[in-house]
Amino acid sequence: MDATHQRRLLGLLGLGARGRLVVVGVDRVREAAHKGTLVLAVVAPDAAANSRDKLLPLLKARRVAVVEGPGAQALGEAMGKPQTAAVGVTDRQLAKGIRALLNEGPAAPPHAVR
Repeated sequence: MDATHQRRLLGLLGLGARGRLVVVGVDRVREAAHKGTLVLAVVAPDAAANSRDKLLPLLKARRVAVVEGPGAQALGEAMGKPQTAAVGVTDRQLAKGIRALLNEGPAAPPHAVR
């Protein structure tokens, strides 16, 4: 992900945080997935293996789209925290905007986390 796309993604997530359209942190993302309110999850590539192991199988089972975002520190700073491993989007329109951002332009490689 180039710097422009990363900045725009963090901006969208920051707006989502201010509008209460996202949940922050592995535990909150897991709770939203269990409730069925989670539309999209953004996971930091440098998230701890334990965090990824707790989160990714659940998201796959619940058929929640997962994208790899910026590092945990940048992701956390956009959310007003020192760092975070995951941010969950609960608003369909915001998730649609994030997907469109990640799919635009030739500089944007596929971001799906398997």
